[in-house]
Amino acid sequence: MELYGKILLIAMPIFLVAVLLEKWYGWYKGMDTYRNMDMISSLSSGITNVVKDVLGLSVSILTYKIMVEKLAIFHIESTVFLVIIAFIVLDFNGYWTHRISHQINFFWNKHAIHHSSEDFNLACALRQSISSFVNLFTFFLLPAAICGVPTTIIAIVAPVHLFAQFWYHTQHISKMGFLEKIIVTPSHHRVHHAINPEYLDRNHGQIFIIWDKLFGTFQEELPNVSPVYGITRPVETWNPIRINFLHLWLLVQDAWRTRNIWDKFRVWFMPTGWRPADVESQYPVKKIENVYDYQKYEPLSSSLLNTWAWVQFASITLLMFYFFANLGSIGTPNIFIYGGFIFLSVYSYTELMDRNPFALAWETIKNIGGICFIFYTGDWFGMSKVFGLGYYLIVSYFVLSTLVTAYFVFFEIRKPYKATDKLAW
Repeated sequence: MELYGKILLIAMPIFLVAVLLEKWYGWYKGMDTYRNMDMISSLSSGITNVVKDVLGLSVSILTYKIMVEKLAIFHIESTVFLVIIAFIVLDFNGYWTHRISHQINFFWNKHAIHHSSEDFNLACALRQSISSFVNLFTFFLLPAAICGVPTTIIAIVAPVHLFAQFWYHTQHISKMGFLEKIIVTPSHHRVHHAINPEYLDRNHGQIFIIWDKLFGTFQEELPNVSPVYGITRPVETWNPIRINFLHLWLLVQDAWRTRNIWDKFRVWFMPTGWRPADVESQYPVKKIENVYDYQKYEPLSSSLLNTWAWVQFASITLLMFYFFANLGSIGTPNIFIYGGFIFLSVYSYTELMDRNPFALAWETIKNIGGICFIFYTGDWFGMSKVFGLGYYLIVSYFVLSTLVTAYFVFFEIRKPYKATDKLAW
């Protein structure tokens, strides 16, 4: 847990700088692929995902360690060879896990967040799941276990394999020649994120594109078909926590509402998007029929609200870095209290981005809870030992955040916009 937190202290700033550089490059070239609120939503999703991972809020039914102990036939001595085998097997595992997530209703819920952005850029790569609490697909690592690849090698190579999937989420790199035949490139992944009928559910590979070519899921980016990004049932919210559970909530509702007993069970394991006939007719949900003629989600927001959203994101990011740097001293159970605070913070300010008046209630609960915790313990998770004014700074933030959110709720969100008002930023 602490080791992963230290890795993230290095990786997260790199990702953030890369996102900002891509934003600047797009602006400089006259091809900005970012919208302000969508960008903050993506970055906030990244925060919730890494906090969830650091807290260890997931388990494997079948662990890789058990597979190695029970199934290893021989052990490979070469460390370099071990790393290569681990990387290839992890990629094979990633392809099938990814493909299954696109094909079965229940598993789509954990992956929908990654496709929920209607833009395609480095920030959307950070939209990762917090709704997956059980890993059911460890058995895809069977080849590595049989070869006797140690658990430590898998643990080291796995983050590298994950981080290596970041760079190709961009529209600024065109086709890459002979590399298109070997690895997943930005062109391949633009196809994967597109909802055009020609591109839907293609290119599931994570590092090597060979798996898609072997198993019949490859599609080249066509010169006359520009990718349209998002999901066919648009989420219409900036709140990444809600996005993580929207599909699951729809499945729960469909299973409850259908009168067909068999449908109550099979709805979970049918192809993604399938709904019982009686429910679909009585409770229709919005679906994009024409990908070239629909309005992206973009609630009107003032420059002031856009600026405040950045202030909130920056504040929570700094508090997250403090959290990762001090996991050992914060200890259990306080790490879970801190993690809950970060989740509630993201939920609150993204609700405000959605122009939801209930954002004030969430913000008030968060800030009163934070102040009570400080008064009860005498500090904010030991911050005063690191930074003498930390106590006063955090309390001031809680008070200011409540007052500013109240301002937006009472004087901007509840105030109707005129038809002539323009979108800010």
